Amino acid sequence: MKRRSFAQRVLAAGATAAYGGHAPAPAAAQASRPRPNTLMHVGGDYHSVAGAGITSRENLEYNLRHGVKHLTVLAKNRTPETGWDPDELNRMRDDCDKLGVTLEAIRMEPDYILLRKGPERDRAVETIVGNLEKASHVGVGIVTYHWTVIPIRRNRRTTGRGGAMYPGFLLEENWKDLPPGPAGVVNSEDYWERIGYFLEKVVPAAAEFDVRLACHPYDPPGLPFGYQGADNWDSPSIFDAIRRYEAVVESPYNGFQLCLGTVAEGLRHPRTEVLPVVRYLAARGKIYQVHMRNIRGQLHGFEEVYPDEGEMDFFGIMRIFRDEQFSGSICPDHMPHHPSDPRLLQAFAFGYGYIKALIQAVNAEAGGAPV
Repeated sequence: MKRRSFAQRVLAAGATAAYGGHAPAPAAAQASRPRPNTLMHVGGDYHSVAGAGITSRENLEYNLRHGVKHLTVLAKNRTPETGWDPDELNRMRDDCDKLGVTLEAIRMEPDYILLRKGPERDRAVETIVGNLEKASHVGVGIVTYHWTVIPIRRNRRTTGRGGAMYPGFLLEENWKDLPPGPAGVVNSEDYWERIGYFLEKVVPAAAEFDVRLACHPYDPPGLPFGYQGADNWDSPSIFDAIRRYEAVVESPYNGFQLCLGTVAEGLRHPRTEVLPVVRYLAARGKIYQVHMRNIRGQLHGFEEVYPDEGEMDFFGIMRIFRDEQFSGSICPDHMPHHPSDPRLLQAFAFGYGYIKALIQAVNAEAGGAPV
């Protein structure tokens, strides 16, 4: 081999390695390469809290030390009729303002989906509409939620690197014998009726108050119909279910909290099959927040791992967010546990740094300066 050819191959291999296996675009393509995305950012939420509370000075400073300036809080109804406490929301907003943190989103309780037709369900919807108005009054533009007629399912743990524990799930051979969840038997028609009633009543209010509704898929998706008595809305196909959910009420206020790990749990080939889901939603502007979670495994059998050791092509996903100018938070999610880290502060610190590095890397590829 000629010396020049050998040197060129070595340089090309080094460039590919530097991009995590993704070679930079050739010169002809670089002329039209995308612009950097300065809008997307790392976010923090209620999964890992330092100090006395999520908007305590200790927790806000913990987040700021790791470059996190956008926060999602969890709000609970004072009573089913009165909803969120406006004084509490104002206090959390003021706590954030004092340290330059943006109170970006609120996670809503999922109790509505347990209710059948009737006056109790109607009152729950009225409370949700009132909560959206309260969110708007404190400057919050996103309310996230998920629908669980059966609890989120995990049934095993494995030991990972450094002695960390990885929660996981394996579809039971006797799953048909499992008892129904707290909502009893809920068939697909009933489940979708509840979703449709919610969206038709609440999305117009969300538009009125300028608050986007971000639905988190059920975890794990793709469960067989009848699992614990439920025909889950995101089964049997997570991608089909997302498109159906979005189409119930087509609106820029009806979108998703895209949990990448959860979507991956419903796919047979997560590394490649998750990309079309991300492209579809990002191109339509229907991703309002991202949970960056990784898994090892696939449909009906997986474990939750650190973001750098599972199935996901996060560099490819981040390129999509960059190219579509996604403008929301990307949050670490469901990190492995270790007894020396009971509040998951170490694990989430790793997650924050990993996400910030990904943002910088894809923007640098597009000619952007580090931030």
